[in-house]
Amino acid sequence: MMPLGQLIKGASLDELIQMCIQTFDSDGNVCQSSELVQIVLTMHGFLIPSADLLNKLRTLYEEALEKKSLIFCLKICYFVRYWITELWTMFKMDLRLTQTMEEFQEMVRAHGEESHWHLLDTAQINSREWSRKLTQRIKPNCSKKRKVSLLFDHLEPQELAEHLTYLEFKSFRRISFSDYQNYIVNGCVKDNPTMERSIALCNGISQWVQLMVLSRPTPQLRAEVLTKFIHVAQKLQQLQNFNTLMAVIGGLCHSSISRLKETSSHVSHDVHKVLNEMTELLSSCRNYDNYRRVYNDCSNFKIPILGVHLKDLISLYEAMPDFVDEKKINVPKLHSMYNHINELIQLQNIAPPLDANMDLVHLLTLSLDLYYTEDEMYELSYAREPRNHRAPPVTPSKPPVVADWASGVSPKPDPKTISKHVQRMVDSVFKNYDLDQEGYISQEEFEKIAASFPFSFCIMDKDREGQISRQEITAYFMRASSICSKLGLGFLHNFQETTYLRPTFCDNCAGFLWGVIKQGYRCKDCGMNCHKQCKELVVFECKKRSKCPAGDNSLSPDSGQTDISSSKGTTNDCLADEDPYPYTNGDVNEHTEISKDRTIMLMGSSAQKISVRLQPAVRHRATQTEDCPPSPSLQVPSIYRSRTPDPLLNRSPSPCPSPLLMRKRAYAKWDNKDSVRKAREERRGIKPTAQELEKERSYLKEENTSLRIQLKDAHRRMEALRAELRKYILDSEPVGKGS
Repeated sequence: MMPLGQLIKGASLDELIQMCIQTFDSDGNVCQSSELVQIVLTMHGFLIPSADLLNKLRTLYEEALEKKSLIFCLKICYFVRYWITELWTMFKMDLRLTQTMEEFQEMVRAHGEESHWHLLDTAQINSREWSRKLTQRIKPNCSKKRKVSLLFDHLEPQELAEHLTYLEFKSFRRISFSDYQNYIVNGCVKDNPTMERSIALCNGISQWVQLMVLSRPTPQLRAEVLTKFIHVAQKLQQLQNFNTLMAVIGGLCHSSISRLKETSSHVSHDVHKVLNEMTELLSSCRNYDNYRRVYNDCSNFKIPILGVHLKDLISLYEAMPDFVDEKKINVPKLHSMYNHINELIQLQNIAPPLDANMDLVHLLTLSLDLYYTEDEMYELSYAREPRNHRAPPVTPSKPPVVADWASGVSPKPDPKTISKHVQRMVDSVFKNYDLDQEGYISQEEFEKIAASFPFSFCIMDKDREGQISRQEITAYFMRASSICSKLGLGFLHNFQETTYLRPTFCDNCAGFLWGVIKQGYRCKDCGMNCHKQCKELVVFECKKRSKCPAGDNSLSPDSGQTDISSSKGTTNDCLADEDPYPYTNGDVNEHTEISKDRTIMLMGSSAQKISVRLQPAVRHRATQTEDCPPSPSLQVPSIYRSRTPDPLLNRSPSPCPSPLLMRKRAYAKWDNKDSVRKAREERRGIKPTAQELEKERSYLKEENTSLRIQLKDAHRRMEALRAELRKYILDSEPVGKGS
């Protein structure tokens, strides 16, 4: 630790900059300890933006040039060079800092100082050698010779713990100094995607643990899964992965699991004892005193409970002032915060003592794509073990292990990410189970693999004599993941092989659809066009149209055999650029269903089913949350309860029932309210009352509010895309200059 000396009384920013510059000699070597330089470069974000700090250095350089002090100019360039070398991610992430650096370089070159200009060159930041620094710390086992089981029941606790640690460390090592600073200043993960992904992974593991327990149909099977996860927690403690340990134990201590008394009765006393020890270790009593003692005794590789250390940093940031007497910077505060953050950063350089198999990594990655709410977790729990009204009331108490620092993070599902996870998972399945490399796996193996996920989402067709193709299993996981992530079944398209009469491009990859006949595939519902190899990779939602447009630039197989030469004006052809892929607002006929309630089947690892009646809940597309807390929406069917049959519910069941809570899809309804109201009046034979009109007015007002929220969300997404485009252009410019 650096002795502060005279800096303990504080110093101005200009004084700190001068001390950092004088740290370097005329050859660019650090004469004294580099810790002060590290503190200024990493912690200045609490005091001044990085671009402003670089502008101060530029001003000093210009003043030194006027005084013809070339040695001081050279030291400034060495200081900036040290900044670029050690903290190069700042220059990739901060657009304003990059622009300021370019201006600095132009100024240096204009004065003819080529040697100084080379020291300020940031072109190498985009080189492959530098970017590989973030990917060389873990060496997964990618051997094709190893065949691994992808079945949850076959995985040993040690395997699960190692691969969960691999995923956790992969996320933890990407958090930079800037990410910690942003979280400390803002107190949240706003505009901090790296920290948000880390927190989302912790929440996903906790939900996955709960769902794997709840997916088993009998108390005995649920007790087996619960016991297995407790053994996984033991292995995580041995690996010193405390963050994932907190997620697993937090999931087992969640009230949706702890209330399962019948399940708990089948867990042995020794296992309960281990769970109590883990709970005591991670308890928040005395400011996590037990955890801190165990953590400080650990050496070498370890992953801390990120939330605990972030709270320490926020407390330190709030408790100590930024400035002391005479508006001097509080250097001891910066020094203390640097030591805390640097301790976490140094842990990223220690590789985990494990050998990860990427096939299991892909299995877990797809399994952790979960987007459940607290209400849904409780409803699933009550479906397994209904509330016993005769039992004495439980004394309310706070769960012993709660990661409350991460509870506010609810990331939106990204269709492109889900598609990537599905493709990797399918590749791993066929690598380990398609031994003949024929492109098929057996129905029995597929059902076992599907049972490794929290729920079986839909039913697979069995028309291929027990053989499942790559396309079928990809479609299955895409459908399952889209349901699980609340994207809805509208995420999938109804593609048909199509012959196009005009030049057409793929809406997924923007490539040309080559060929004379049957050049590609076209969605019958939304009109999207794509290649054969792209149809399973589409990440755009299918926006169904109420009817086909007047023109169509294709001949689908369903349209029958039509003579192309004589089809002018009578066939379905039209110009491709006159009928682009439309993003309409949905099919009114499909989305205007009104159902009092509906019954779904919870599918576990066995054939046992649980019928659950759910009342529909409207969900905002922008927030993916409910409009308002509905009345208890999950009820166990009773033989004493009857209801009048609803003609709107007399439809054929969906071929792929979802075990998730049935919700209406997120869409904007453009119903003609006047026609609906007139139809109601004709049926009733009376004019609407003032109360009915007021109710209709409030309903339209709510819909208008919902559409405004969607519009704001669309604007935010457009701004994010523009920012990404600007960043991509700036990142690609140095490469073009270097070539």
